[in-house]
Order: sequence, then structure tokens, then C-alpha cells
Amino acid sequence: MSDHAKRKDWGEAAVRALYSLALYLISPLTLYHLVSRGFRVREYFRRWDERYAAYGAQPGRPCLWLHAVSVGEVNAAAPLVDTLLKRRPDIRWVVTTITPTGSERVRALWGARIEHVYLPYDLPGSMDRFLLHFRPSLALIMETELWPNMLFGCRDLGVPVYIVNARLSARSLRGYRLLRPLIGRALRTVACVAAQSEEDARRYRALGARGEQVRVLGNLKYDVAAPEGLDAFVAQFAAASGGGRPVWIAASTHEGEEAEVVALHRRLRARWPGLLLLWAPRHPERFARVQALAAAAGWQVGTRQRERWPRPDDGVFVIDTLGELMAFYACAQVAFVGGSLQPVGGHNLLEPAAVGTPVVTGPHLHNFAEISRRMEAAGALRIGADAAGVGDALQALLDDPGARRQMTEAGGALIHHNRGALRRTLDLIATDLPAAVEIAPAPATAPGA
Repeated sequence: MSDHAKRKDWGEAAVRALYSLALYLISPLTLYHLVSRGFRVREYFRRWDERYAAYGAQPGRPCLWLHAVSVGEVNAAAPLVDTLLKRRPDIRWVVTTITPTGSERVRALWGARIEHVYLPYDLPGSMDRFLLHFRPSLALIMETELWPNMLFGCRDLGVPVYIVNARLSARSLRGYRLLRPLIGRALRTVACVAAQSEEDARRYRALGARGEQVRVLGNLKYDVAAPEGLDAFVAQFAAASGGGRPVWIAASTHEGEEAEVVALHRRLRARWPGLLLLWAPRHPERFARVQALAAAAGWQVGTRQRERWPRPDDGVFVIDTLGELMAFYACAQVAFVGGSLQPVGGHNLLEPAAVGTPVVTGPHLHNFAEISRRMEAAGALRIGADAAGVGDALQALLDDPGARRQMTEAGGALIHHNRGALRRTLDLIATDLPAAVEIAPAPATAPGA
């Protein structure tokens, strides 16, 4: 090994040691985090052993590991996982998330076909135990999860890592500036950064990835498929809710947006007294709160868990389940996608467009900058500068079936034109997939048994 290489290794060791020491010093705060979140979401009180990679069982056979931080990333990964489950039923899968809602979505999508655990904290000991226990032969990391000890640990054990559907906003790039010497070294260990766009690719290179590591493959979210049985779902919704009523949906809303949703619905109901609001808060701990807000505003409120379908006299119907949002998008004439009236960064704008529902959003879209730019340019998205602007757009679209139809056609065409990231991603990782293992057929049952 050359002196230059040794210096590089010592440099890596030094920055890793400082980073890991800092994590160990603040590790008591992880307990505070779990407890404080647990008072709002009870699931945070459970499965702490996984957060620290304390596994009692013996390691299983090697797996393909995918990490998706929460619901949005799990949904984005779904076409990739579904395709590989069909093509390679012999592969053992482990999917990690950080949030309980992400865990619930994994279970809802794949059940027992996939093992789920929480990703441990990025402490060297925890991450080493995780990797040695599950023995991944390939790691697929969704979007922007750049944990240094995770990436170095995979490198040290010879696990190829692909950052799939990779995105990096300007805000995230700025946020990494203090850790850039460490993150840059960690990034250079991955096999490939499969970026969503040229802008994302440029930012990953600015963070430290080598030019040849980064490829632009497009966004997996464009490969979204409409839910099975969608027509029957919409027909059942219409029959239960009274049919012919105007409907709008406020989806993935956050705490700071809830009062504005109530004000928007009150404004729109003044124009359409029979208007129904479908309301899907982003986080399950907000379900009861938005029910209370809607009831306090004077509307009859139904919920998916309790009534199953909106009643003809309901003014608000709260979608207090996970995994059904796309189907409910298809039941509305227009959709507002939240996380955009507060500086959250927005949420998936393609899902309503994929089922033919025009989309309105607020101005804070840094997590979906490329998608929102393309949708707005195509005429498939209207962006309000504030809550009043969102209300203007919703009212204009509810009043204009022709405009809604044009937006629906534009959104469908945009999605169709930009599909293909799934195929390109599958081609990219093909050489690092585990070798095929023949699955023995189940023993035949003897006659009369």
C-alpha cells in the first residue's frame, strides 16, 4: 500500500472515530427520542432491541436488504420489490425502515413474504451486529439515507451498495456541509448512485461521489401503478356517499396545515354546500385530532375505520388507515397534497395524477422540486403561493370540468412519458443480485391423508 493510500486510510479512520465518538456521547438522547415519540405513537415504545441491533435469534441465510426510511420511500420502492419478488422468489428479503408507519406499510404491502426490522442507530457496534446478523449480499438504499457507519460497514464486509432513486435537495446538501469530509468518503464506497435527475446527480457529486459512480436513471415514482380493483372501489364510494356530490381531498397534511384545511373547506362549502372533504393526515397520531377539528367546525364526520364509507350527510370523511390513499384520490374531483403549506418539502404529487385526479399544492416543494417543475410545465399541477392561493386553485378547478380534464390528460401523459426508471434500475443491479437458489417443491400429499 502506498504512503498516499495509508494517509487516506488514516484520514478515514480519524473522521470515523470522531463521528462515532460523537454518536456514542449523544446516544442517551436516542432513549429520550423513543420515549417522547412513544407518548404520541405507542409503537415507539416497542421493538427497542431492533433499534440497537440486539437480536436473539441465530442469523438466517443471506438476504437482499432494502432500506426505506418511511411510507413515501416504501411506496416508491414497491414496484422494484414487487418485480423482484415475481422474478426471483428464491431471494430472502429484509426491509428496514425508521418509522412505525413505514413498518406498517411494509407489512401491508408484502406481509410474511418480507422480513421487517427497524434500522439500528448508526453506532458502529449496532451497525456491525445488524450486518453480521442479516448477512446482506446486496444493499439497496432508497433516496437520501446516507449513514456513514452503515456505508463503511457494508464496504468492510464486501456488500455492494446502490443508492436507488437517489435524490438530494439543495437544503439537504447544505445540511451535510459539516459532515462533508466524512460523507464524501462514505459515498465513494458505494457501487452506484442511481439519481432521479441531473440536479440530484450534480449535488451527489458535490457531496463527494465520484463522477463515474453517479448515473441518472429517472424517478421510480413515475412507475407507480393504479391500485387493483380501483373502478369497483370508486363505484362503492359513490354509492355510499350519495353520488353526484363534489369531493375534494386533502392528503398528507401536517399539524401546521390543519387549521388551513378547515378554513379552505369552510370557504369551498360556501360555494358548494354539499361538498365532501376526504382528509388523510400524514401521521396516524393526527387522525383523532383532525376528526375533532372537523367536528368542532360543525360538520358531520365519518372515518374509514368506523363507518368504512362516507355517509350522504358527512361533511368530512377522515381516512384513518394506511395504504388506501391512491384509491381515495380517485374518488375526488381535485386533490390538495400537503406538506407544502409548511416548509416540510411536499409529498408525492404523482399518485393523484396516476389515478386521474388534478393536483393542487402549496409552495414548499424542495423534496419534489424536479417532479413539481415538470408537472407545472406540463399543465398537470397548480401551485398556490399560500393557503388563499391554494383555495383559489381548488375553487377554480371544482368550477371547471374542462380544466380538470385537461390536467388529468396532461398528468397521465407526463407519467407515461417518464416511465422506465424501474427497468433501468433492474438492469443496473442485475449483476449484483444473489445467485439463484432452486426452491424445492412442497412434498405431495398422500391420497387420503
